Amino acid sequence: MSTRLDQLNEFLKESPEDPFLKYAIAAEYLKQEDEQEAMVRFENLVHTNPDYVGTYYHLGKLYEKLNKQESAIDTYKSGIEIARKTRNFHALGELQSALSFLTDEDEDDF
Repeated sequence: MSTRLDQLNEFLKESPEDPFLKYAIAAEYLKQEDEQEAMVRFENLVHTNPDYVGTYYHLGKLYEKLNKQESAIDTYKSGIEIARKTRNFHALGELQSALSFLTDEDEDDF
């Protein structure tokens, strides 16, 4: 019986550049509590598909969970820039909210 992860990896073989599949695979590792593999996958996605804005929130939250607060803050700030550029206001709000919990900064300051 194949797992969801197996299925996603098969789909990725057919569409190796699909950012959604890469994101789904990282999320699946997170669901399986393989935080290190999820982190590597999310980080790679941020580098290879920087405009895939959904990644920033989940990578930031993972950094928070792993006590990497500075990395989380940097990730949220990068995501905010991308969300503004791509006019993704839903993601922008989520990222600004996540950032405000970690800092005293007003998210409009950068």
